[in-house]
Amino acid sequence: MYRQEAILQSCKIVAVKMTDSSQIKRLTWLPIIILYVPLCRLLLTNTDLLEQNYQMESNNQKILALAHTHSLIRPCDLEAQGLPRVALTRLVRQGLLTRIGRGLYSIPDRSVSEYASLAEVARKHPQAIVCLLSALRFHDITTQSPFEVWLGIPNKARAPRMDYPPLRIVRISGAALIEGVEEHRVDGVPVRVTNIARTVADCFKYRNKIGLEVALEALQESVREKGVTMDDLWRFATLCRVANVMRPYMESLP
Repeated sequence: MYRQEAILQSCKIVAVKMTDSSQIKRLTWLPIIILYVPLCRLLLTNTDLLEQNYQMESNNQKILALAHTHSLIRPCDLEAQGLPRVALTRLVRQGLLTRIGRGLYSIPDRSVSEYASLAEVARKHPQAIVCLLSALRFHDITTQSPFEVWLGIPNKARAPRMDYPPLRIVRISGAALIEGVEEHRVDGVPVRVTNIARTVADCFKYRNKIGLEVALEALQESVREKGVTMDDLWRFATLCRVANVMRPYMESLP
């Protein structure tokens, strides 16, 4: 900025000298002016380019630092920091970022776990709750590997959409949005997941969607392998309004 002002000031000095009629009559000034004014413009243009390049590089470094910190970033993350969204496309083109889905970016070759899809979903939809078959898999209760990510969202919330992974949505309300919901960090991303006892109760509630056999297996494994207490199971059976459904199966456990 200071260099621009200095160049402009020099141009003004030349312009003042031109207004002097005695100097204008001397043609020796004319070649100087003809050469000097384009030079001023060239210097101003180069200075602008240097400042633009500096700002662009500074923005790039801030975005890459953000990607390292959060593992996955979205365009809205840049807006919150006052950074231009268009920089994401440029960094992808340069190979410094990878686009892993619509509106979702990460550093190349980042280390991911087997639950990477949960992290990707949670980064785009942080209020959604991983539940049912996806929660069973997360807690290592079932041998099934669902190809969809099961999510619980509020009744009136807009259903999240992603190119990948495919999502399976269930609607929940009231205390079920809070009770029995834990936060885990998956690949550096906070993910909301129903705890084991709540997941078992949910399986009985949605047994028509996932099958009664899955719910029974979850109940048995949660007690035998995970040490879930009957009190916890009963609490969430009551919350999910499936106490009468679960009672005979709970009583039959050894």
